[in-house]
Amino acid sequence: MMRAHVTAMRILILETGEPPAPLKARFGGYPAMFERALAPLAARLSFSSASAPAGRTPQQPDGFDGLLVTGSPAGVYDGHAWIGEAERLVRAAAAAGKPCVGICFGHQLMAQAFGGRVEKSDRGWGVGVHEYSVAAAPDWMDVAPQRLSCVVSHQDQVVETPKGARVLAASDFCPHAALEYAQGPAMSFQPHPEFSHDFAEALMLARRGRIPDDRVEEGLRSLKSKTDRDLISRWIADFFLSRR
Repeated sequence: MMRAHVTAMRILILETGEPPAPLKARFGGYPAMFERALAPLAARLSFSSASAPAGRTPQQPDGFDGLLVTGSPAGVYDGHAWIGEAERLVRAAAAAGKPCVGICFGHQLMAQAFGGRVEKSDRGWGVGVHEYSVAAAPDWMDVAPQRLSCVVSHQDQVVETPKGARVLAASDFCPHAALEYAQGPAMSFQPHPEFSHDFAEALMLARRGRIPDDRVEEGLRSLKSKTDRDLISRWIADFFLSRR
């Protein structure tokens, strides 16, 4: 009896920024971090990447089955042409029924692409391990605890969600920390499941001065806590596979 051949689901990682050069040399870029987080969880996922700032955003959502948009030091409101191209691809992929996932900048870009609004928060920088309440649990969250923790690094936030969006996770600091969108198979997270504690520590130290010292010290202390990064990574893999 012949076994059916199962083709891999092709995930395009749209790279929207890079870590500082010394950190990239040590930890790799954001696509490599996502591959390390997701590949062990789903053998049926394969990965490629394209740099949006370098002008390599695909014109059409034809060469992939799912889209993942990374973090970036840029702001989605900065007005760069590549940001508009990335938004266009997100809308086209979702309209074509291809699952889309955004992380941090990607979370904010997806919210903006679907009609939401993003601003630099008056709450300031969020760094280190933050905790959220799980507000809703779609079917791809096969295990959904009441509380969730993960590493963050951001000062921008989604301040107005797109029409029909559902808040999945929230905190007092970040009320729209995870969203699922009505415009297509799309969801996004403000926190970084791809960040290891070592990388988070190195990034905070590299940004000391840009981030106030008291926030850096608080963030460094928080890294003693365990996180749910593996669970969130599992959710991302399951979301892709269940929405194929």
